[in-house]
Amino acid sequence: MDAVTQTIDAVAGLLAEGGAVVLSGAGLSTESGIPDYRGPSGVARRHTPMTFQAFTQDPVARRRYWARSHLGWRTIARAAPNDGHAAVARLQRGGLVDAVITQNVDGLHTAAGSTPVVELHGSLDAVVCLDCGDRITREELDRRLRDANPGFSAAVSAVNPDGDVDLPDAQVSRFRPVDCAGCHTGMLKPDVVFFGETVPPARVAMCFDLVRRARALLVLGSSLTVMSGRRFVIRAAKQGIPVAIVNQGPTRGDGYATVRVDAPLGVVLPELADRLAPRASLAAPRADAAVTRG
Repeated sequence: MDAVTQTIDAVAGLLAEGGAVVLSGAGLSTESGIPDYRGPSGVARRHTPMTFQAFTQDPVARRRYWARSHLGWRTIARAAPNDGHAAVARLQRGGLVDAVITQNVDGLHTAAGSTPVVELHGSLDAVVCLDCGDRITREELDRRLRDANPGFSAAVSAVNPDGDVDLPDAQVSRFRPVDCAGCHTGMLKPDVVFFGETVPPARVAMCFDLVRRARALLVLGSSLTVMSGRRFVIRAAKQGIPVAIVNQGPTRGDGYATVRVDAPLGVVLPELADRLAPRASLAAPRADAAVTRG
């Protein structure tokens, strides 16, 4: 028996009694065509994510963000759940995973049928006015941006996990952002947590409560580089809750792990689902899938 098989066996043993909580990161979505920041397909070395301070204080940076995100979001919107997302949903339907906490903003867990899902960093599908609080769908904003920028297009070679792409300054300068249609002057922002921004305390508390009640914490596709996700691993370890990490490459949570699997999630997760939830429904996602961003 090879080392990977042995560690998968160990993860299966932790999940077999049910009551697990999943914490997922960008590495789970790479097989859907969305690169992560630090894994094998990572873009961190060539791309600096937008910060909340730059977005709110610098009109040029805000224009650049919306120009690039206007194109990149379409790639995110077309992305489909992969075998890893489907396997997590099967584990939930089989009663082995109670909830999913995701650091991703792509909505693919919900599209795969997982419920409940706590979107720790929000979702690119929604847009909020920072002045009046009005919320609209990204589809509605896309229509408004298309109307304000007829003919605006560019070749997109790669999209980043936050829906951003790289564009030359000359193309960015031609782009016209739009204000809130409700209050007419408010600043629109995707309903995601930018770097330098704080995750809503109530959402964090909800995640800590899920971890506290879990029998095991299963980390999928996250390097755990930032404290936003790593804090839940630390909390679980302090409370004696087993932590299993499945990720390609090392993570900053490895020292807290009960078991560690370094292998593609698209291979490991379907195998776990086949073993533990073979009779769980493979039907299409449910319309009532719950998502929490509050």
